[in-house]
Amino acid sequence: MAYKNIVLTDSNPGDYFYDEAMKMLRTNVQFSGKNNKVILLTSSYSGEGKSDICFNLAVNLGKAGKKVLLIDADIRKSVYKTRYDIKEETQGLSQYLSGQVEKIDEVVYKTNYENLYMILSGPYAPNPTEMLGDEQFGQLLKAARQVFEYVIIDTPPLGTVVDAAVIGQYCDGAILVIESGAASYRVCQKVKAQLEKSGCKILGAILNKVNYERRGYRSGKYGRGYGYGGKYYGAKYYGGSEES
Repeated sequence: MAYKNIVLTDSNPGDYFYDEAMKMLRTNVQFSGKNNKVILLTSSYSGEGKSDICFNLAVNLGKAGKKVLLIDADIRKSVYKTRYDIKEETQGLSQYLSGQVEKIDEVVYKTNYENLYMILSGPYAPNPTEMLGDEQFGQLLKAARQVFEYVIIDTPPLGTVVDAAVIGQYCDGAILVIESGAASYRVCQKVKAQLEKSGCKILGAILNKVNYERRGYRSGKYGRGYGYGGKYYGAKYYGGSEES
């Protein structure tokens, strides 16, 4: 199937240490089980780095030879068009779910990254929760399973709105992104419980923006880590596998 092209420019690609963390995340996702194809990522609050991790996970799965669809399901407050400087005119998820676009392939775009395809969020919609909970979204994901080896879904923070839990009913698993020192244990547990109520299993959690200097880690041969605010930060994944 021929898809239209879009060009993404990552102005903050990280460095060796961050890249290694993303490769480890990719490996853990692959070992989480062959049936875990449709995976959502969420967080408790905005600004925890969820969208960056979604994008880099999808990119790294593509580099491993997997055909990947990245879906921006944050119809309320998407960041992709501005963050990755997408200049092409596009149609997105909100337009498909509202019936303005009839065919799925009209909202799927081939990117300039290896094996990576995207569905952008589209324009803001006043009723995103209802749209994402509609069976049409479930049918979209069902169709995507037939074409792509992985479907990675970027969802709004579950500590703020319920969209991620609504989407969870259609997913094989979820990964929770937690900014080190930002989200409380109580809030993270609440988010975890909401996901589990939707029937979506938790594959693991990512502790993001970890200050390795403060924690006494040595960067050693891995380089300086992910630069953020002049300090050294990285990401650590905590999750199980199919065998565990």
